[in-house]
Amino acid sequence: MKVIASQIRKGNVVEVDNQLYVVLTADSFHPGKGTPTTQIDMRRISDGTKVSQRYKTTEQVERAFIEQQDFQYLFEDSDGFTFMNSETYDQVMVPKATVGDQAPYLQENMTVRLSLYEGNPVSIELPQRVTLEVVETEPAMKGQTATSSFKPAVLSNGVKTGVPPHIAPGTRVVVMTADGSYVERAKD
Repeated sequence: MKVIASQIRKGNVVEVDNQLYVVLTADSFHPGKGTPTTQIDMRRISDGTKVSQRYKTTEQVERAFIEQQDFQYLFEDSDGFTFMNSETYDQVMVPKATVGDQAPYLQENMTVRLSLYEGNPVSIELPQRVTLEVVETEPAMKGQTATSSFKPAVLSNGVKTGVPPHIAPGTRVVVMTADGSYVERAKD
């Protein structure tokens, strides 16, 4: 299915020169002068090679037909990550390269959306937000107000992020899975 380049999003699978690529990032640029372009960073599914390509935003790109299904995360081993289809109980192993930098956000029994091409997993989409516990952060300074200043913190999954000054170790917080940024204190 052909689509214009500006409609390509992270997680889409595109076909370029008879090779399948999963899109890692897709950024559109609209300069004041000149032609608007879309920069697409992608990983070739067959061998994991990363490629960067620039298209005019109106240029046609072939988007592969991908089946998307919800799976439940079970566990990680040396081969990769194992997920189960909640309806059929079929299990599928997803290579570590496919999960990539999203791996720290996987939580047991989390429902994710897997994109399958001819039955093989090619990309994974996590929920936008996850709740994690702050395990380490600096103590709040007396007199420091709750302005837009953030202090560094380490979350229970090992990811470092910035949190407001009033957040202490042991506090559960909601973060974005796309970049690990703080959203809010968890409402437990």
